[in-house]
Amino acid sequence: MKEHKPSILIVYTGGTIGMIRDHETNSLQPFDFSGIENKVPEIKKFGYLIDSISLKPLIDSSNINISSWVKIANIIQENYNDYDGFVVLHGTDTMSYSASALSFMVENLEKPIIFTGSQLPIGTLRTDGKENLITAIEIAAAKLNGSAIVPEVCIYFENKLFRGNRTTKHSTRNFSAFISDNYPPLALAGIEIDYNLSVIHYPTSTGKFKTHNKLNENVIILKLFPGLSKEALSSILSIPNLKGVILETYGSGNAPTIKWFLTLLKQAIDNEIIILNITQCDSGGINMGKYETSRELLKMGVVNGADLTTEAASTKLMFILEQGLSYHEIRDQLQHSLRGEMSET
Repeated sequence: MKEHKPSILIVYTGGTIGMIRDHETNSLQPFDFSGIENKVPEIKKFGYLIDSISLKPLIDSSNINISSWVKIANIIQENYNDYDGFVVLHGTDTMSYSASALSFMVENLEKPIIFTGSQLPIGTLRTDGKENLITAIEIAAAKLNGSAIVPEVCIYFENKLFRGNRTTKHSTRNFSAFISDNYPPLALAGIEIDYNLSVIHYPTSTGKFKTHNKLNENVIILKLFPGLSKEALSSILSIPNLKGVILETYGSGNAPTIKWFLTLLKQAIDNEIIILNITQCDSGGINMGKYETSRELLKMGVVNGADLTTEAASTKLMFILEQGLSYHEIRDQLQHSLRGEMSET
């Protein structure tokens, strides 16, 4: 019986990893990923079938938006049955947002979608891009008893594989650019790739893979700070068509108890604007009601965001707002884990 060769599709969106230096101009320019095996000849040793698709035009990760996520999701949808796994090459600045968004946009996922990138271009001598790419490909192809070992949307970076919607970029200088403080790594890459099978999510339904291509852009992120004025908050909450606010509060979910602040939030909630409370801290989550400074938020109907990251909270809200649910159903869905993005309270 002929052995099946794993097949991997690389989706290049843009970003540092795909850059090489033009020796005439000394500037960094993206290269054609159809020739990736020539730039990284090590991947030939896998013996995999590796193809690539590049977004047109390529996008700096600072310019990533909802339409970019839809393009990536559509590429995966169109090629889902033809490949064993997918590697998405992406700029680091918004990678956690994109991985979080994709985790909600795909349903009944049984194959790996591994986001990776680099801090240095793949064409530089000390690049971290080669190792990130090589290991991401190996993880995307990895199977156990005929099934994918990691059928999730993940980020692989600097020897660690994380659930994508649990990550945040925390460093602009280090190769270990991402953290996942509230959820352990799904795998560690050393001499061997050590998979933490107990924390990997495996599908429980046998439904057909599909993607959701609508996200609601009428969402904002509001980070509290001492000195936030009544006028500024009133202006923000009066944005036309505003549907949801990610409220980044202090510590375990605390906010000012001054009357005008609470009144403005209550008015927004009465107008069926979702207020989702998450912490500004990298580690831990919120516990509304623990202190007096969060008790009023709980009473008025601010939604408990538990230990959601900002990236997961914003993209989850964008996703749920387009599911045709009532206001109360949206509130309920936000407090339950859909793709392993939060710890249930």
